[in-house]
Parts: sequence; structure tokens; C-alpha cells
Amino acid sequence: MSRICPLFSGSKANSTYIGTRAGGILVDAGASLKGMEAALQSAGGSLEEIIAVAVTHEHTDHIKGLKTLLNKTNARLIASQQTLEALRGLDRIPAGTRVEALEDGALEVGGIALSRFATSHDCEGSGGYTFILPDGKKVAVCTDLGVVTDEVRSAISGSDLVLLESNHDVEMLKRGPYPPLLKLRILSDTGHISNATCAAELAGLLKGGATRFILGHLSQNNNTPELARGCAEAALMDIGARSGKDYILSVAAPTGNGVIVL
Repeated sequence: MSRICPLFSGSKANSTYIGTRAGGILVDAGASLKGMEAALQSAGGSLEEIIAVAVTHEHTDHIKGLKTLLNKTNARLIASQQTLEALRGLDRIPAGTRVEALEDGALEVGGIALSRFATSHDCEGSGGYTFILPDGKKVAVCTDLGVVTDEVRSAISGSDLVLLESNHDVEMLKRGPYPPLLKLRILSDTGHISNATCAAELAGLLKGGATRFILGHLSQNNNTPELARGCAEAALMDIGARSGKDYILSVAAPTGNGVIVL
């Protein structure tokens, strides 16, 4: 039985577990080791289940607990070559860690086929991941991107479940307290995608076979779960899709999201 659990999702910390009872992969380790361990335990899992950590990029909300997690477990570290170089420069890779650079192609990790795709974000080597689980289900994790490129669409197409960034409401961001340069950074093609941009992608994903969506990486200052959900459901309603019948949609909270069984 395949499981996905967004342990943390938001502006402060990001970490998602994907796998089975036999073991799985952690996408990012953006919380403390204590926090990640507690979140896994509340979802019925444990640190011992983590076979590998796949890092999307080196921003703090994605790697805060990485070094302590790698020290505590025998997990492999997987990332793009540029991200690995950045992590070495930040002293986030303990000696003796099994490290694998992933650009194109796929890796097999505990019966899971893991592939990486590039994303448009304000650091070198950022990316997202897709997973083919032992039961054949495909899952995609795609956050921290300023624009949805054709490469991203091609990579996540055909997924059964997609965790997709729905970072901000544009008007809420524009009226909010952030300084002008930070607002421009978020709105840029190397920042984060909005509720509207996320929602516009869902129709194509649904037509491609996805029936489950998780809206993730919501800004806690420039968004609300209600706004993100409403925008997504409106876009899907426009193509005649019905919530609970044609698709299941959830919005990831900063923590405590539980387990989704595929």
C-alpha cells in the first residue's frame, strides 16, 4: 500500500514522505530532526523507514534538518549536482553519506523509481521529483517554481497524485506587508506560483489521469487555505469536474496533514 504524507508544507518548513511500510523517500528535510520524527510518528511511521532524502534545492525551509537527519539514519542523499555542491558549501552533508547526483534518467530506491525535473527558481539546480511506486502509481512533488515550464508539465503528466505549489493570492501579496523587492521576487519567473497559476494547471493534469491533488507550499502571510481551494475548485468546475467524484483535492497545512493512501 503506497502512502504520501506532507509532514510540513509552507513558508517555514517543507518535507514530504512518499513510500510504503517497507520504506520510502523523504522529499526535503526543512524542519528540525525532532519535528520530522514527531510528524512521522503521528502519521504511523518512523525515521527507520527513510531510505533516501531527495532535496529539491538548498533554501533553508527545505534543508534545515538535513544534516542531523542524515547523521541519524543511513539514508542516501539525492539531488542535482548543483544542489549537492551548494549543500557541501553549507556543510550540510555528513562524512560517509552516500550521495547520488540525479539530473536526467531515474534511480531505483527501495523498489521506487525516482526521477527529477528542473524547476525555475532563484537558485541553481532546483527541481521537483516524480515517483513510480511498487504498485505502479505515479506521484509528483512540484513546489518552488516561478513558472510552469513545458518540462515540468511533461514530467508530472500522467501522475495519479500531484502535490503542486499554490503559494499566494496575488492581490493579497500586493496589499501585504512584504517589502517591494520581496514581492517582486515572489511574483517573478524564479519565485513562486500563485493560486491562479496553480489552478490553471489542474485541468490538464486531470485530463492526463490525475485524480488526487494536494495544494502545497502556501504562504502563511499571503494566502489562506480557503482562497487556494476555492481557486482550484473553480478552475476544475469550469471543465465540468466534480469534487469528490472526478477528483479529490486537499490543501496541505504547515504541519499535521496525516497520511494519504493511494
